Amino acid sequence: MEISVSQDAISTILANPSPESGSDLPEIVVQVVDLKPTGNRYMFTASDGKMKLKAILQSIMSSEVISGAIQNLGLVRILDYTLNDIPMKNEKYLIVTKCEAVSPSLEAEYKAEAKSEGVGIILKPKQELDVKSVKESETAGITLKPKEETVAKSAAQIVHEQNGNMAPTARMAMTRRIHPLVSLNPYQGNWTIKVCVTSKGNMRSYKNARGEGCVFNVELTDQDGTQIQATMFNEAAKKFYDKFELGKMYYISKGTLRVANKQFKTVQNDYEMTLNENSQVEEASNEAAFIPETKFNFVPIDELGPYVNGRELVDIIGVVQSVSPTMSIRRKSNNEMIPKRDITIADETKKTVVVSLWNDLATSVGQELLDMADKSPVVAIKSVKVGDFQGVSLSALSKSTVLVNPDVPKAKDLRAWFDAEGKETPLASVGSGLSPSSKNGSWSIQSERVSLLHITSNPSLGEGKPVFFRIKAQISFIKPDQAMWYRGCKTCNKKVTEAIGSGYWCEGCQKNDEECRLRYIMVMRVSDASGEAWLSVFNEQAEKIIGCSADELDRVKSQDGESVFQEKLKEATWTPYLFQVSVAVQEYNNEKRQRITVRGVAPVDYVAESKYLVEEMAKMNIISSA
Repeated sequence: MEISVSQDAISTILANPSPESGSDLPEIVVQVVDLKPTGNRYMFTASDGKMKLKAILQSIMSSEVISGAIQNLGLVRILDYTLNDIPMKNEKYLIVTKCEAVSPSLEAEYKAEAKSEGVGIILKPKQELDVKSVKESETAGITLKPKEETVAKSAAQIVHEQNGNMAPTARMAMTRRIHPLVSLNPYQGNWTIKVCVTSKGNMRSYKNARGEGCVFNVELTDQDGTQIQATMFNEAAKKFYDKFELGKMYYISKGTLRVANKQFKTVQNDYEMTLNENSQVEEASNEAAFIPETKFNFVPIDELGPYVNGRELVDIIGVVQSVSPTMSIRRKSNNEMIPKRDITIADETKKTVVVSLWNDLATSVGQELLDMADKSPVVAIKSVKVGDFQGVSLSALSKSTVLVNPDVPKAKDLRAWFDAEGKETPLASVGSGLSPSSKNGSWSIQSERVSLLHITSNPSLGEGKPVFFRIKAQISFIKPDQAMWYRGCKTCNKKVTEAIGSGYWCEGCQKNDEECRLRYIMVMRVSDASGEAWLSVFNEQAEKIIGCSADELDRVKSQDGESVFQEKLKEATWTPYLFQVSVAVQEYNNEKRQRITVRGVAPVDYVAESKYLVEEMAKMNIISSA
């Protein structure tokens, strides 16, 4: 029996964008055109000879392409699909969730225009290149004959035969129409998803103007690695909290979607899901489990600034530069000692950042990285929190995933860069290396340039989340009688205390060391044309301003006397600098205070500064556009 491209197949798909399981649709056979890989999936153009439609195969069917079952210019029978709109374009794309190959590659792309009245064209696979004229079949379509005769069956027949050979629980699963998460949007009707719970939050209580209640959320991942956050309130939270278990698979339906709030989202998805008490959640207990693919959306190290102290988590990748020993840290909430390990990574931006691993990650993957640190492995970490310790720092969470030398294109690019030039390239910490570029004076962490008055006149600035600014100011005063430094651990930089007998004890590293080093921590008054403010300055930035280390300044004070020490401080004043600062509101003795902290400092580049001033005057129409 000959295999036919279904007449008006694309029109049938467009008329039925989201068919229900078991719906009475005609058989849909299309030709695969322009088949090409995209990530772990394959894209193609579905053609019926008259019309074409962009399409993508779900990743579970990639093996069919790799094995050669599905070929470019071959024919496939589409058994299940979803039709979606392409954002910002008046186009649609087809997500094929189930299909089967019915013919290998033909010798040419099928064109319906080639048909004349009463005559059809038989296009055979490439193994048989002879073209014959045949009488037009009763379907009035152009017939495509493969080398081996294949019995044409409808989609309903195939599903019926498959269901008959399955166990009862498997047949129940087959009656569901499973939607991939990537296909969901707020305007969709009924849908069912099959997902794995990859993160589960605690039940929380809340109280607002509308009353009191409880809430919890879960992160769901489908087989393709797409994630979405689902939130449940009140009755739904009580109903589903015990039902959802970490690592188990579920069928979920009758939920609602909305555009995700970027301030609170924890996964990479434009939408978030809400489940109510009428939503359906059923554990897929008798089916083979799948391991969700880990998808990354890497943020370059020099672009971490906007995420500092925010709720949004980031994915990071870098070449390991150093790995610290395991430290024991006392948790403030319950006084429990937990293991911690810091790793320093770098990427092509020539910046480094410290990532803190906790608990099992510190003792398992952290130890693995320590053992192979001399080989500079590439490490990819999904879902880390960005903090402001030492300017910018990263911290892994219980939900974080750490992959060593992952098989992703970015890891291969990083390895090639590091082996070719990275190992010999000077690297700087992203927290301390916030100096203006030579080209345009912009900072590696972008921020608005303002006056001191803009900050000090707005006491609520930085409340809830620190904000970043650039300022140009001069240091007007450094208090000589302040505590300007502390004794820091040579391994982790944390404060040490004098040990019994001799040496210094580090609580972070849980060890004694014969030596320590002094690290700056001071306040300075700075001034510009609009006013003045006090800034908190830490070690790396203070060394650039003072011109020497804290140990060297301590020797000046103890050996050369107080007058020489104060003169050294005066030498650092009345020199203009460009400062990168963070502004945060902190509470002390029930009083809120604004704290301005220096995150980066650099001498003024007068060429770049002149260009900046010209641009600012142009904005104010002081100079002509000519």
